[in-house]
Amino acid sequence: MNTESNAQENVAAMEKRVRDSFDRQGLMHHLGATISHVEPGLVHIRMPFRQELTQQHGFFHAGGTSAIADSAGGYAGLTLFPPDSSVLTVEFKMNLVAPARGEYLEAVGKVARFGRTLTICQMEVYGVTGEERVLVALGQQTLMCMHGKSDGGPKA
Repeated sequence: MNTESNAQENVAAMEKRVRDSFDRQGLMHHLGATISHVEPGLVHIRMPFRQELTQQHGFFHAGGTSAIADSAGGYAGLTLFPPDSSVLTVEFKMNLVAPARGEYLEAVGKVARFGRTLTICQMEVYGVTGEERVLVALGQQTLMCMHGKSDGGPKA
Protein backbone atom coordinates (compact mmCIF):
# COMPACT_ATOMS: atom_id res chain seq x y z
CA MET A 1 0.00 0.00 0.00
CA ASN A 2 1.41 3.41 -0.87
CA THR A 3 1.88 6.33 1.51
CA GLU A 4 -1.08 8.30 0.13
CA SER A 5 -3.56 5.47 0.69
CA ASN A 6 -2.12 4.89 4.21
CA ALA A 7 -2.70 8.57 4.97
CA GLN A 8 -6.28 8.36 3.65
CA GLU A 9 -6.95 5.29 5.84
CA ASN A 10 -5.51 7.10 8.87
CA VAL A 11 -7.71 10.16 8.23
CA ALA A 12 -10.77 7.95 7.77
CA ALA A 13 -10.01 6.08 11.03
CA MET A 14 -9.47 9.39 12.87
CA GLU A 15 -12.76 10.79 11.59
CA LYS A 16 -14.61 7.61 12.59
CA ARG A 17 -13.09 7.75 16.09
CA VAL A 18 -14.17 11.40 16.48
CA ARG A 19 -17.70 10.78 15.18
CA ASP A 20 -18.13 7.62 17.31
CA SER A 21 -17.05 9.51 20.44
CA PHE A 22 -19.34 12.43 19.60
CA ASP A 23 -22.27 10.03 19.14
CA ARG A 24 -21.76 8.86 22.76
CA GLN A 25 -22.24 12.40 24.13
CA GLY A 26 -25.70 12.67 25.62
CA LEU A 27 -25.59 16.46 25.84
CA MET A 28 -24.79 16.92 22.16
CA HIS A 29 -27.67 14.60 21.28
CA HIS A 30 -29.98 16.51 23.65
CA LEU A 31 -29.00 19.82 22.00
CA GLY A 32 -29.56 18.39 18.53
CA ALA A 33 -25.92 19.15 17.64
CA THR A 34 -24.13 17.39 14.80
CA ILE A 35 -20.58 17.31 13.48
CA SER A 36 -20.52 18.93 10.06
CA HIS A 37 -16.79 18.83 9.31
CA VAL A 38 -13.73 16.91 10.54
CA GLU A 39 -10.12 17.22 9.43
CA PRO A 40 -6.85 17.01 11.36
CA GLY A 41 -6.82 19.86 13.89
CA LEU A 42 -10.23 21.25 12.84
CA VAL A 43 -13.84 20.33 13.72
CA HIS A 44 -17.16 22.09 13.03
CA ILE A 45 -20.31 21.39 15.07
CA ARG A 46 -23.78 22.71 14.21
CA MET A 47 -26.72 23.22 16.56
CA PRO A 48 -30.10 24.07 14.98
CA PHE A 49 -32.36 26.69 16.51
CA ARG A 50 -35.07 25.39 18.83
CA GLN A 51 -37.11 27.41 21.29
CA GLU A 52 -35.92 25.08 24.09
CA LEU A 53 -32.33 26.30 23.52
CA THR A 54 -33.06 30.00 24.11
CA GLN A 55 -32.65 32.39 27.00
CA GLN A 56 -35.25 34.94 28.12
CA HIS A 57 -34.66 37.30 25.15
CA GLY A 58 -35.08 34.58 22.53
CA PHE A 59 -31.39 34.21 21.63
CA PHE A 60 -29.50 30.92 21.87
CA HIS A 61 -28.51 30.41 25.51
CA ALA A 62 -24.81 30.81 26.33
CA GLY A 63 -24.83 27.33 27.86
CA GLY A 64 -25.59 25.70 24.51
CA THR A 65 -23.24 28.06 22.69
CA SER A 66 -20.40 27.21 25.07
CA ALA A 67 -21.15 23.48 25.02
CA ILE A 68 -20.82 23.14 21.24
CA ALA A 69 -17.68 25.32 21.29
CA ASP A 70 -16.13 23.11 23.99
CA SER A 71 -16.92 19.96 22.00
CA ALA A 72 -15.64 21.44 18.71
CA GLY A 73 -12.33 22.36 20.33
CA GLY A 74 -12.08 19.06 22.17
CA TYR A 75 -12.66 17.03 19.05
CA ALA A 76 -10.24 19.19 17.05
CA GLY A 77 -7.62 18.17 19.61
CA LEU A 78 -8.67 14.53 19.52
CA THR A 79 -8.04 14.43 15.75
CA LEU A 80 -4.32 14.80 16.52
CA PHE A 81 -4.14 12.55 19.60
CA PRO A 82 -2.90 8.94 19.41
CA PRO A 83 -5.57 6.34 18.55
CA ASP A 84 -5.46 4.75 22.04
CA SER A 85 -6.13 8.03 23.86
CA SER A 86 -9.05 10.29 24.74
CA VAL A 87 -9.53 13.97 25.50
CA LEU A 88 -10.57 15.99 28.54
CA THR A 89 -11.06 19.75 28.74
CA VAL A 90 -8.91 21.24 31.50
CA GLU A 91 -10.07 24.85 31.08
CA PHE A 92 -11.90 27.09 28.65
CA LYS A 93 -12.96 30.70 28.40
CA MET A 94 -15.66 32.12 26.15
CA ASN A 95 -16.35 35.71 25.18
CA LEU A 96 -19.87 36.33 23.91
CA VAL A 97 -19.45 39.07 21.30
CA ALA A 98 -22.93 39.33 19.75
CA PRO A 99 -26.44 37.97 20.37
CA ALA A 100 -26.47 34.31 19.32
CA ARG A 101 -29.24 34.05 16.77
CA GLY A 102 -29.83 32.36 13.44
CA GLU A 103 -31.15 29.20 11.86
CA TYR A 104 -28.29 27.40 13.58
CA LEU A 105 -25.04 28.01 15.40
CA GLU A 106 -21.79 26.65 14.03
CA ALA A 107 -18.87 26.12 16.38
CA VAL A 108 -15.41 25.87 14.85
CA GLY A 109 -12.65 24.31 16.95
CA LYS A 110 -9.07 24.67 15.74
CA VAL A 111 -5.85 23.45 17.32
CA ALA A 112 -3.55 26.41 17.99
CA ARG A 113 -0.75 24.45 19.68
CA PHE A 114 -0.49 20.69 19.89
CA GLY A 115 1.46 19.10 22.73
CA ARG A 116 2.09 15.60 24.08
CA THR A 117 -0.03 16.21 27.19
CA LEU A 118 -1.61 19.67 26.85
CA THR A 119 -3.10 21.11 23.66
CA ILE A 120 -4.47 24.63 23.15
CA CYS A 121 -7.47 25.23 20.87
CA GLN A 122 -9.23 28.33 19.62
CA MET A 123 -12.99 28.27 19.26
CA GLU A 124 -15.32 30.48 17.25
CA VAL A 125 -19.11 30.28 17.16
CA TYR A 126 -21.16 31.77 14.34
CA GLY A 127 -24.87 32.46 14.06
CA VAL A 128 -25.92 31.37 10.57
CA THR A 129 -28.99 32.42 8.60
CA GLY A 130 -28.95 31.55 4.92
CA GLU A 131 -25.58 32.73 3.59
CA GLU A 132 -25.01 35.19 6.46
CA ARG A 133 -22.50 34.18 9.18
CA VAL A 134 -22.12 36.40 12.24
CA LEU A 135 -19.44 35.80 14.86
CA VAL A 136 -21.23 35.45 18.22
CA ALA A 137 -18.55 33.95 20.50
CA LEU A 138 -14.78 33.48 20.74
CA GLY A 139 -12.93 31.19 23.09
CA GLN A 140 -9.74 29.44 24.03
CA GLN A 141 -9.38 26.04 25.59
CA THR A 142 -6.76 23.80 27.17
CA LEU A 143 -7.11 20.06 26.57
CA MET A 144 -5.43 17.11 28.22
CA CYS A 145 -4.55 14.01 26.22
CA MET A 146 -5.49 10.93 28.25
CA HIS A 147 -2.82 8.55 26.94
CA GLY A 148 -3.82 4.88 26.96
CA LYS A 149 -7.44 5.66 27.93
CA SER A 150 -9.95 5.39 25.14
CA ASP A 151 -13.41 6.80 25.76
CA GLY A 152 -15.11 3.56 24.83
CA GLY A 153 -18.49 4.29 26.36
CA PRO A 154 -20.26 4.69 29.70
CA LYS A 155 -18.91 3.12 32.85
CA ALA A 156 -21.23 1.69 35.47
